[in-house]
Amino acid sequence: MEFLTEYGLFLAKVATFVVAAIIFVSIILSATQRDRDDHEGEGELRIRKLNEQYRRLKESIEARLMTDAERKAWEKKKKKEEKSEKKAAKKQSDTDAEESAKARIYVIDFDGDIKASDTDTLRRSVSAVLSVANPETDEVVIRLESGGGLVHAYGLASAQLDRVRAKGVKLTACVDKVAASGGYMMACVADRIVASPFAVLGSIGVVAQLPNFHRLLKKNDVDFEVLTAGEHKRTLTVFGENTDKGRQKFLEDLEDTHVLFKEYVGERRPDLDIQAVANGDIWFGKRALEVKLIDEIKTSDEYLIEACERGDVVAVSFQRKRSLPEKLGLATSAALEHTIWKVLSAFRNQKIQ
Repeated sequence: MEFLTEYGLFLAKVATFVVAAIIFVSIILSATQRDRDDHEGEGELRIRKLNEQYRRLKESIEARLMTDAERKAWEKKKKKEEKSEKKAAKKQSDTDAEESAKARIYVIDFDGDIKASDTDTLRRSVSAVLSVANPETDEVVIRLESGGGLVHAYGLASAQLDRVRAKGVKLTACVDKVAASGGYMMACVADRIVASPFAVLGSIGVVAQLPNFHRLLKKNDVDFEVLTAGEHKRTLTVFGENTDKGRQKFLEDLEDTHVLFKEYVGERRPDLDIQAVANGDIWFGKRALEVKLIDEIKTSDEYLIEACERGDVVAVSFQRKRSLPEKLGLATSAALEHTIWKVLSAFRNQKIQ
């Protein structure tokens, strides 16, 4: 046991040293590459046609289910069809007017964290789509996953989707897992919300929490002063002594934010009984449909496969080039997370046995 203890301490020291070294190197590389990254550009817009992706999936499984003779006949037929398509492409100039009127469904993904960090890429993607979208025929689909976060951050993210509505382009929100709080603030902008059967929706409420170390500081004879100009410049603090008056003002601000949240949702979904659902509670897909938080039960894959029959389905994303320090940081974070989960899983298995 003594050997195992010493070995465990040794591994802990090595892991600590490696992590510290990676962080140190990342800081240095970040400082040296910041200017270079600014000149290299902010990223690139990527376009991917989902019609082709779904078609290849279908053809792949069909081919695997065929006999050798059937597959040969199918491949021969497919080659003829490809030749016909090439010939038709040569005559494209004769059908330009018809093709220009063909519907396009633009798909944008948003994976939200507490700071809505994906907002910048969402902004760029929306700007690109609106520069070419036809309000009469086209549609934007936002595949949304978010449990909410900071009010101002999700307010800005929602405003990016409001731009689509303002241009008169149809907007559909697809929720497979969760669109709660700030996530639902974004979803409610859409003309139509489609969610999977057990997606989490709602949480139309506002919460704020912070620790207070005043009694700990006072116990250790540590003074902490907060100097402000303006009665409500600082209502609650982490280290100072909070007053009932400060708490009351903070609660009033929370209530006002909640009122703004309800007004925002109510304006965009007028058929929703906002007073009944704006209590901070959440609903799963089928229950959300009953209270009109959503319009249809369907996964995003179902919706997009059906959309392929209506027109060209195009996934649009703006990929920012990550610097080497960012890549190292993400790799370190993933490795640490994986290690922690493995340790927790091993501990849980031991407890079960």
